[in-house]
Parts: sequence; C-alpha cells; structure tokens
Amino acid sequence: MIIAGNLLIDRDSESSAVTGPAVATAAITSETPEGVVFQLGSLIDAHQTYLASVEAAKAQAKLDARLEKKKEERELKEKFDDLPGSVTPETLEAIADCESGGDPNIVSSNGLYHGKYQFHPDTWESVGGKGLPSEAPEAEQDYRAALLYERSGPGQWPVCGQ
Repeated sequence: MIIAGNLLIDRDSESSAVTGPAVATAAITSETPEGVVFQLGSLIDAHQTYLASVEAAKAQAKLDARLEKKKEERELKEKFDDLPGSVTPETLEAIADCESGGDPNIVSSNGLYHGKYQFHPDTWESVGGKGLPSEAPEAEQDYRAALLYERSGPGQWPVCGQ
C-alpha cells in the first residue's frame, strides 16, 4: 500500500525561522523509513511554533503600545494637573460645556476655533500651546484655558464665561 501526500507550509518573507522546503512531498509505503514521517511532523511542528511566536510578538507589541500610551497620559496629567491661578475646575468645566459640550477634539463649523474651550490658534499660541488645540491632550487644554482665564479673565469666552 502506498500513501502519498503533500504538505504545504504557507510562509511569509519574515518566516526564515522555519527551515525546509515550502512544499514537502512524501510517498509513504509500508517499507518507508519512519524518519520520513518524522520529518514531515517536525516541519509541521516548526511552522506551528513559528506562527505562535508571531502571534505572541503581535500581542506583546499591542500591550507595549497600550502601556506606553497610559504612561504618556499619566505624565501629561501630572504635568498639567495643577491649574495655575485661582480658576476652579468647576468654572473651567462650565465654560467647556457651554463652548463645546466638553469635547476636546471638536472644531467649529467655520474651522476657526478648536478644542474643548474653542481656542483660536493664535490665542492658543499666546498661552504656550503648540499646534492645534483640538489635537492637544485634554489635560493640556484645561491647563492652557486656566492660564488664559488667569491672564484675561472670563471675557475670553464672551457668552460662556459669564
């Protein structure tokens, strides 16, 4: 009796850890040495090990990215946590709710005002902000709004600052 078969190993260009041909062909008979069967089994095992290591590396990369993001958020919060001046978080929250519904990523329909406090980019720069306020972390927007409030009072938000 002859049993013939092909073993196809699907490899991408990064799978150099798996050795051997991409396709192993075997014709196994009752006289075939056990080593051929063992060789096919070891190719399968090696490929499964490789696939498991690829998945583990992907999972680790995702975990590392999440941890790095949390670390950056924590550092920003620590950096901007203490509001300057006498403005309270409740006052800022009321202004933000009125200006943007509290959305730190919002941009006005005319494109002139950005972020939680609807900063004009020039005003944002005047309190030390870089780039667009709507792209800055929320903690930084709170901090810079407190700076502006301390410097210029609630009049910077003519409707919502009252």
